[in-house]
Amino acid sequence: MKTALITGASTGIGAVYAERLAGRGYDLILVARDAAKLSALAARLQASTGRKVDTLRADLSVTADLRAVEQRLATDASISLLVNNAGLGAVKTLVDSTPEELDYMIAVNVTALTRLTRAVAPGLVARGGGAIINIASIVALAPELLNGTYGGSKAFVLALTQSLHHELADKGVQVQAVLPGAIGTPFWDRFGVPIDQLPAAIVMTPEDLVDAALAGFDQRELVTLPSLPDVAEFTRMDEARKALGPNLSHTKPAARYLTAA
Repeated sequence: MKTALITGASTGIGAVYAERLAGRGYDLILVARDAAKLSALAARLQASTGRKVDTLRADLSVTADLRAVEQRLATDASISLLVNNAGLGAVKTLVDSTPEELDYMIAVNVTALTRLTRAVAPGLVARGGGAIINIASIVALAPELLNGTYGGSKAFVLALTQSLHHELADKGVQVQAVLPGAIGTPFWDRFGVPIDQLPAAIVMTPEDLVDAALAGFDQRELVTLPSLPDVAEFTRMDEARKALGPNLSHTKPAARYLTAA
C-alpha cells in the first residue's frame, strides 16, 4: 500500500495532484485549512477512484496544527510520498507589506515545509524508498519578480530540494522541485490580482502544470520547469553555478579586492 500526503490540497494545484495520484493508485491524506472543501474532494475521489482518502484540517502557520501533520508523517509507515504544495504568495512590495504578512508567508513557505520534510524523511530512509515533491516557483530563479520575500522563500525551497537530493539520493529517496510560472488558481485572487488581469499567454492551467510536473517526476528530474521549452538552458545555468565551487572559498581575497599597501 502506498499513500501520498498532499498539503494545500483543497483547491488548485493540490487538488489536481490529489486526482492524479489517486489515479496512479495512491491512497491519500489531504491537508488544508478548509474542512468542507477537503471533505467534498475526498468524497468525490473515493467515489471515482476507489482509493482511501483521509483528510486532516490544518493551518500550517499554527503550531499545534503543524505538529499534528508532522506526527502523521513521522508515524504512518504507509506514506511513501509527500507533496509540499501549501504556500502563500505576495504581490505587494516588501516596503508595502506588514511584518505580520511576511511572517505568515515565511511560516508556511519555509518553516512548515522544512518541518514536514524533516518529519517524513527519516521514515522514507528507513523504508528504503519514497519521494518528496516540493512546489517552488519560477521566482526562485527570478527574484526581481513579485515580492522579494516570496521569491526568497521559493529560492529556499529550491536550495533545500537540491541539498536533499545530495543527501538522500543514495538512500533510495527521490526529491523534486517544481517551478511553476503563473497558474490559473485562486492564488492570484487572494492577493488582489484576478487571473484575467494577467496576459493569457503566460497563464498555465493547474491540470497542465501537474501533468507536466508528474512527467518530470517520472523522468526523475530534480528540478522541473514546466514552461521551459529547452531544458538545456537550465542545465547550462546549473552547470555554471556548480563550476563556481572550487573558487568560492580561499585563504585570501580575490586580487580585485586587494589594494596597494
